Formats: sequence, C-alpha cells, structure tokens
Amino acid sequence: MSQERKNAITLKGTSLTLLGKELKSGDRAPDAVVVGNDLSERKLSEYGGRIRLLASVPSLDTPVCSTETRRFNEEATKLGDQVVVLTISMDLPFAQQRWCGAEGIDKVVTLSDYRRQEFGRNYGVWIKELSLLARAVFVVDAQDVIRYVEIVNETATEPNYEAALEAIKKLTSNGI
Repeated sequence: MSQERKNAITLKGTSLTLLGKELKSGDRAPDAVVVGNDLSERKLSEYGGRIRLLASVPSLDTPVCSTETRRFNEEATKLGDQVVVLTISMDLPFAQQRWCGAEGIDKVVTLSDYRRQEFGRNYGVWIKELSLLARAVFVVDAQDVIRYVEIVNETATEPNYEAALEAIKKLTSNGI
C-alpha cells in the first residue's frame, strides 16, 4: 500500500493527498517506467549520467503548466548538453506531442505517467483525489542523487524557477 500524505498540497485552496514517499535532497533518485510521445516505454534511468531536471505537472493543457514548460524549454537552451529537462504528466502521449508542436517545445522531453503511475508513486507526487501529478521539480545529479526538491504547495502556482536553476548551476560548476 502506498504511503498517503494527507493535506500535502492544495488546488485553489482545497487540500489534496499525495501518494508515495516524500523524497528529499540527498535521497537516491528512484527509477520509473514512463511513456514517450511515440508510445514506447522509457525508463528514467535511460537519462542517467546527466544532470536531470524533472518537472511534474498536472496537465500541459492548463495555463500554469504551459507557462512552466515553456519557461523550462527556454532555460534548457542555456544549460548545455550535460543537462536534460524532462516534463512528466498524466497527459496522453498524443496530447503531449500535439501540445509541444503547437508551442514550439523542442528542448524539453515530455513523458507520460498515464500507463503505470510509477513516476507519481515513486516520487511521491501522485494526487490521490485527481489521479494527476502534483506540480514538483526535482534536480538529480549525474550519479542519480536528488540535489533539489520542490513540491509546490499550491498546485495553481508556478515553481521557484530560480532555485531549481541555481541547483543545476551548482552541479555544472562543480563538474558533477
């Protein structure tokens, strides 16, 4: 049975429950099987050996998620090849692909957790009441250690972009 964290976040003031263990900086990044835009199963470990920014969002088709993903796409152009930005949602891969094409998203890799909900459970961001992912940002170093975590308290607000990008800059400047 999945660990439940009641009142962990809110959506427009309504309290919601997150399923899964709460991850912290210093924890080993769990692996998870997700689905690519071509419907192939992908493991997060396939992106190992690089610094990863994992952004989970409820749905790309909402204003805040759209804004967040466009911002991370813009920032990804400045981060270099040793960093990969992954945005994970419960949106179907077809919807993710359509949205990326319409928005010109070409640096962020979108992945779907619709099939197994493994990312949501393993990273503790699956919203029980909605079967969606909470808005969260994880920065994982090249050795699979989580170096930054933000579970956004109010789902309808954007994450702290500067803090996440600063965590990446620390890793790239240290050669990690």
